[in-house]
This record gives sequence, structure tokens and C-alpha cells, in this order.
Amino acid sequence: MKRYLIPLIVFVLMAGFLAVGLKLNPREVPSPLIDKPAPAFNLPQLNDPAVKIAAEQMKGQVWVLNVFASWCTPCLAEHPYVTQLAQQSGVKVVGLNYKDRAEDAKGWLRKHGDPYSTIVVDADGRVGIDYGVYGVPETFVIDKQGVIRHKQIGPMTPDALKDDILPLVAKLKNA
Repeated sequence: MKRYLIPLIVFVLMAGFLAVGLKLNPREVPSPLIDKPAPAFNLPQLNDPAVKIAAEQMKGQVWVLNVFASWCTPCLAEHPYVTQLAQQSGVKVVGLNYKDRAEDAKGWLRKHGDPYSTIVVDADGRVGIDYGVYGVPETFVIDKQGVIRHKQIGPMTPDALKDDILPLVAKLKNA
């Protein structure tokens, strides 16, 4: 009897962990970068590669970093909400073109519209790694001191824009 008790206890514990894990939302993965300084970058602009843009240039203002790519289907789904954010928030929305060809990104933006105040190119994905990007799209809200205050994993939704991002941007702008 004791011989079967230990495997039974182990099985019940593992089943419990599995049940708890299945109830978790993978989009709610906490970012270790929240409330930490945004990683530095100095990347070429998409439309003028001779001009470099650094995260440091954004200090003193609230800004949003949106990671996107022309090959990313969910990026197209969130694009209207990024456009709405750029129009309604009064903050700079910086596009981080992630592991994409410049020609493809330019064509995609011509076709779907360009809501970004500037776009930087992360061709090899190193800056994405620094920001902890799991996959595109992802969006970061960064305060006036250069600290990440919010990370939207996956495509921005109307609810995320209305309930999370726009109120946070407004709060940070007034801080």
C-alpha cells in the first residue's frame, strides 16, 4: 500500500500545478523591465539610415515604443490602434522595425499608413532582446525619466488602448 502512496501524491501535486498553469494568461507575463530604465539604443532611422536615433534623446518626454514588422500579421491587426494612439495621446510613438528588410517595412507603411514620429531599424534583433521582446508586436510606455511603465505583449486591442495605455500616458504626461 505504501508503495503506491508516494507516486499517487506526486501525481496529485503535478496535476495541481498543471491545473493552475492552464488557468494563467500567457499575455500576462510580467516584464522584469517594468519600473526599470529603458535599455539604451542608438539605431538608424528607417527613412534615413545615416541618421541615428538614441533612446536618450527621448528623455524629458513620455513616449511609446512599438515593436513591429512587415511580416507580422498581428501587427497589421493592431495598426489602427497604434494610429489612434499617435493621434490621441500627444506623445511620440517610435516604431522599432524588428528583424525586417527596410524595403518591406517602407512598402508596408506606404500601404497601411505611418503613425510613427520616427522609426528605427533593429535589423539583427539585439535591441528587441534588450527590451525582452517575446515576439512582435509589443508596445512599451516610457516615462519622462526614461523608465518603462507598461508593456503590452501582443497586439494592442481597443480595450488595452482605452483602459490601460491612454490613461497611463495621460497620467505620465501630467506627472
